[in-house]
Amino acid sequence: MSEARKELLGDLLKTTSRSFYLTLRVLPARVRPQIGLAYLLARTTDTIADTELVPLEQRLDALERLRERILGSSTAPLNFGELAQHQGLPAERLLLEKVEDSLALLQTLSSADLQLVRTVLNTITGGQELDLRRFDGASAEKIITLETAAELDDYTYRVAGCVGEFWTKMCRTHLFPKARLDDAQLLVDGIHFGKGLQLVNVLRDLPVDLKKGRCYLPSDKLEKAGLIPEFLLSPANEVKFRPLFHEYLDRAESHLAAGWAYTNTLPFGQVRVRLACAWPILIGLKTIERLRAGNVLDLHQGVKISRAEVRGILLRSTLAYPLPEVWRKLFFTTGKAVASEGKSA
Repeated sequence: MSEARKELLGDLLKTTSRSFYLTLRVLPARVRPQIGLAYLLARTTDTIADTELVPLEQRLDALERLRERILGSSTAPLNFGELAQHQGLPAERLLLEKVEDSLALLQTLSSADLQLVRTVLNTITGGQELDLRRFDGASAEKIITLETAAELDDYTYRVAGCVGEFWTKMCRTHLFPKARLDDAQLLVDGIHFGKGLQLVNVLRDLPVDLKKGRCYLPSDKLEKAGLIPEFLLSPANEVKFRPLFHEYLDRAESHLAAGWAYTNTLPFGQVRVRLACAWPILIGLKTIERLRAGNVLDLHQGVKISRAEVRGILLRSTLAYPLPEVWRKLFFTTGKAVASEGKSA
């Protein structure tokens, strides 16, 4: 591995990918570089989109120029030095400074892999651009919300469901091309898997997003519950909001159940891939359980799964893997474990 590749797909990826690095690290070497590079470039576009100190049109222009380079429709050099100066985290600053090095790694991929990476990044970047335009001018005094359930579903597909699709095609091609699987169902479940993880993020981050003037829960659903987005700024309205919130928690759990079916459809010999799928699902279930137990509208109360709990998930799932009956029950026992932890806390 070249020094540049080692730096980008090793050290930089580790410092920017947070919990995803756990998943990436366990993946087989035959797919790790492609998935790692796609994630690195997605984090680069996400960093650009989130740089709120920079005017909207400048961010949109930067995203468009990066998208064109990713798709190969432009060769114009990129210099995101000004954007990099506005980053509070050194790793995110380095992401922007090293964008040309990241783009150069695209040329090391096979044509088929390159097309998969381009497709997923095009979808993700399109979702980020739509998000920036949709919430332009949003603030705690002017909350902008999605209008329909279809818009929320589209959002979760663009930023995460498409990743399940990409992951499936990449792993299918390189790891188990001859396995007899229902490919159509596998793709459907993979998309649900990604949507579920993103919906958990939406529900967990609801208070933070509201303070920024963003509400991803659609206005038509809020209206049916007798709510408006501004009501969600007050913890006192949690009781009235709870039924709708739990409806969305149920939906997220249903998506993750499809992800669990997806995980168990993969060939049993694909231990690394199945563990890489299981870990975010089980962490997501823990998060859902915490959200069910707390007051999500309490703007000062964040929901976070500790590192010790994450290590526990990794250990339990790894030990359970050789025992199919124990393994399959992990999905149904994780939530109960969280509940019991909450009672004893």
